Amino acid sequence: MSETEDRLSSASPAVAASGGRSEDAAPSPGQARAALGFAAVALFVAAANLRPAIAAVSPLVDRIRADLDLSATAVSLLTTIPTLAMGLCAPLAASVGRRWGLQRGVLIGLTVVAVATAARGLGRATWLQLCCAAVVGAGIAIAQTLLPAVVKTRFADRAGLVTGIYTAGLGLGGAVAAGASAPLADAVDSWPVALASWAVLAVAGIVLWSAAKGPLRLAHVDGPKGPATTGLPWRSGLAWRITAISAGNSALYYCELAWIAPLLHDDGGLSEARAGFMLTVMISIQVVAMLGVPVLLGERADKRFGLAVTTALTAVGFLGFAFSPGTGTWLWVLAMGVGHGGLFTLVLTLPVSASRDAAQAGRFAAMAFFVGYACAAVGPVAVGGLRDATGDYRLAFGLLAAVTLLMLAPIARLSPRQIEKDQHTSA
Repeated sequence: MSETEDRLSSASPAVAASGGRSEDAAPSPGQARAALGFAAVALFVAAANLRPAIAAVSPLVDRIRADLDLSATAVSLLTTIPTLAMGLCAPLAASVGRRWGLQRGVLIGLTVVAVATAARGLGRATWLQLCCAAVVGAGIAIAQTLLPAVVKTRFADRAGLVTGIYTAGLGLGGAVAAGASAPLADAVDSWPVALASWAVLAVAGIVLWSAAKGPLRLAHVDGPKGPATTGLPWRSGLAWRITAISAGNSALYYCELAWIAPLLHDDGGLSEARAGFMLTVMISIQVVAMLGVPVLLGERADKRFGLAVTTALTAVGFLGFAFSPGTGTWLWVLAMGVGHGGLFTLVLTLPVSASRDAAQAGRFAAMAFFVGYACAAVGPVAVGGLRDATGDYRLAFGLLAAVTLLMLAPIARLSPRQIEKDQHTSA
């Protein structure tokens, strides 16, 4: 049994004293592996629910604009509002986790996502869709901010691999939603019902997370201590470096999700179907990279090499899309898939690997999500504005490549020695 599991097991003497089955009963090696695997599956399915409500909008944009008589800027709010809510509501997760613990805190987040997603099927009113988008973002913020603390608590000895599983869930959930929402809308002849249908996946996540309560061993584990925003490590240089990297990573991701397919159609000369297919392929490669890169790199204390390599590959992808979208497209898709898929996972490991305990991991994650998603919401809007101003995506994607390369500056200051020094000055 790992040190983390020993620590958690010692938290349940009251259960044993009351005559219930104690969580500190030593399982056999096979039982321990099975429990760990079930917990990882629950984490994967929970993560798969954190993107469909956003990714499902993109293939339905034309129908939504026509039905609601919205401009392109107005319809982009269906993506921007939940992204903003994810940032602004991230500190709320600290309060939820402190009040109800990690197990129930994540469950609350998934429940909010399920209810708000289902409510999208109630009508086509603009106000209803925007309100649902905001509430979905709040639910995502709660679950997503607490999950790094779950990794730190339950999977501390396998943080890199399990974070890869988690981010693969994020990517796969978004890819499936982006690919299946339009056929669903055709089948039911209703885009609101197609959007609402993703509540079924959220319900599955709720059921599985509840069933995994024992294997997760989180019943006696609280979330990060301290007040919401005032408990965040605002004075920590380490926290700000993690936040800067997370902000860039998130902004790049949402720009890809929103604009790569239109770029390939408008600047690359591909049909809409072909452009959508290329986006799906890229996301699929990212999912594989999310799992593969942590395995290749192992549980290294020094994350800088992996972060630098994947950042450079991502920048190559953006530059290729900017200046040669119709030539070498598969190369740029591969570079972006491997690069940003691996980068995404490694960035999400930072709050875990750079923290000294689960509470600090939760505070680092809350700050990264709070600031990062607020910044990320600006990215897709900025790309759209530059596209309108210049008539193509060259300048916008060139600047995205520059932003990617700028991330190398905070990455360079993540040496194990520097992290250890900063940990003791972090709130």
